[in-house]
Amino acid sequence: MKPIQTWLDEYGVSHQNSTNKLIHWICVPAIFFSIYVLVASIPNALLLNVLPDVFTAFANWGNVVLIFVLLFYFRLSIPIGIGMLIFSVLCALGYSSLLLITSVSPWLVAVVIFVVAWIFQFIGHHIEGKKPSFLEDLQFLLIGPSWLLSFVYKKLGIKY
Repeated sequence: MKPIQTWLDEYGVSHQNSTNKLIHWICVPAIFFSIYVLVASIPNALLLNVLPDVFTAFANWGNVVLIFVLLFYFRLSIPIGIGMLIFSVLCALGYSSLLLITSVSPWLVAVVIFVVAWIFQFIGHHIEGKKPSFLEDLQFLLIGPSWLLSFVYKKLGIKY
């Protein structure tokens, strides 16, 4: 597996334009959140039957997928893994909030966010004049959030 800095540098090559960067600051977290909500919205009867009662409050497919996504981040870097864990918890809380505050289906909200965010992502890459990194390697879909997190860490003086 490549070192985290190699991934971030390769990702950064197609993210130099300030407008594209701004779009990514908004849309990458939105896409991550929308995917979590979409996956968490999959009916979870199987999970509820398999897990002990103490875990049923957390039993959704979004959390199952997050375990594997977070393993990817922790393998790259413990600090990045911790940051992505915190962001993932915020996504889970956002999903729970959606369930409480709206009568609209969470998956419908997630689909709208996902589609709009990807439209803006492609507009950003059109402005940049470079194709999205994930077209070369699908793992870059997971690098986007850690690329943003690396800027936060640099600002805070946290080594990753």
